Amino acid sequence: MFSLEFLITSLIVVLIPGTGVVFTVSTGLVLGRKASVFAALGCTAGIVPHLLATVLGLAAIMHTSALAFQVLKYAGVAYLFYIAIATWHDKSAFAVDGSASSTTAVSLVLKGFLLNILNPKLTIFFLAFLPQFVQPATTEPLMHLMVLSATFMVMTFVVFVVYGFMAHVFRTAVIESPRVQAWLRRGFAATFAGLGSTLALSEK
Repeated sequence: MFSLEFLITSLIVVLIPGTGVVFTVSTGLVLGRKASVFAALGCTAGIVPHLLATVLGLAAIMHTSALAFQVLKYAGVAYLFYIAIATWHDKSAFAVDGSASSTTAVSLVLKGFLLNILNPKLTIFFLAFLPQFVQPATTEPLMHLMVLSATFMVMTFVVFVVYGFMAHVFRTAVIESPRVQAWLRRGFAATFAGLGSTLALSEK
């Protein structure tokens, strides 16, 4: 039901570092493997509304309504800057394990969900991306779109978990160096701020 071209293109799209990747990697470094899985789960869940909007045709409204697009865009910008400021001002030491942090699984999932749901560019992206891979001869285009969407989500979750686990591998070196911790926090904060600025300055 899906082509090799779809799988390759989807993998490339998922591998490109973006907001979700940065959040998952930072979570893996700070809180460990288990926490990074929850972060990846939240980021993946944040894709669902965009995929549903595409499948149900609501993306066309976002594409034509400048007001709807701008409202959602600047909500996403505000949240990215909030995350950037919170990360910059967080002076606590990196946790040695997940239980050492007050951050809950629910809060990690919610943060990841909000990061992706507040990015209207995802809706426009899926509107342009998914229909290209629907087979013209199919008698059930809606079902085909649902399968493509599910496949993309599974790939997103798996890749993000791998990113988080890779970050976990470097935790020991990070935890043993307060200087590295400080620079990582500044780097993550600057990245979130940069992503927010890019979204704010982007055109429809």
